[in-house]
Amino acid sequence: MERLVGKYCKIVTKEPGDDRAGVVTGVLEDVDYKDGFILVNSSQGLGCLRIDTIIAIKPSSKRQDNQPKHVKKILKDDDEAMVGIGTLIVFIALVLIAAVASSVIIQTSESLQQRAYAVGKQTIRQVSSGMEIVGLTGYTNAAKTKIITLAVSVKPRAGSYDIDMNETLMYIEYDNLTVLSLDWSGVDVVTGTISADGVFQTLNHSNLSSTEFGMIAIRDTDNSVTNSYGMSTIDMVLLMVNLTAVFPATSGLATGEEFIGRLVPEVGSSGIFLCSAPSAFDYRVIEL
Repeated sequence: MERLVGKYCKIVTKEPGDDRAGVVTGVLEDVDYKDGFILVNSSQGLGCLRIDTIIAIKPSSKRQDNQPKHVKKILKDDDEAMVGIGTLIVFIALVLIAAVASSVIIQTSESLQQRAYAVGKQTIRQVSSGMEIVGLTGYTNAAKTKIITLAVSVKPRAGSYDIDMNETLMYIEYDNLTVLSLDWSGVDVVTGTISADGVFQTLNHSNLSSTEFGMIAIRDTDNSVTNSYGMSTIDMVLLMVNLTAVFPATSGLATGEEFIGRLVPEVGSSGIFLCSAPSAFDYRVIEL
């Protein structure tokens, strides 16, 4: 009878002592062998029949008009369900939302990756690049009373990127702050050779103003300094400063005086130097 559970059946019963058998039609809801009865949902409602009174039971495909429509149906594993249009619309909407969200996440991650790469590259260049001050040399007037020209030996730091001298500034801190930039207007500003009279006669330094510094290429194997004013890692230059113009009140740096200077490239760390004049000048060329 377990196979008939949930099906519309015709059940023939006969009570003990009855001469005639009775017929009950309805849906077989449950079978209880322990207590010996079955549950039947018929047109008269839910009732039970004793198993020992059942003579015959068989499924029936005919349903009486007065049979209740809310008959319980037990689904089997092979039963198929239909998906409504509403469920399909919700599913498609979820797929579209997931696609849009994934696209936004991918674009955001790519943007963050590119920005992180750019920041990292700039940081590495800022930390590794810079100028190294090799030495300071002064040139006095004929009376050896004051320094009128200053030569600053400069080269890039180890591992530094190329340095554009056009974008490099020199700060001189004395009674006030003076900012100097490269004078590239004349052909004498940069030269690949030094005259026989020496470094301080190679350029006409008296033409340099109080806001300009000249440049002499001491080592320029790739001609980057002379061609484009760019100093590569193997180059070395002399930056010439007209102290007569920078210090007009004293027409130069007097004995025992000093000032602080900084070379600030476009990218990288600055080069700082202290220029201190001795108490007496024995020669016109003085190591400072």
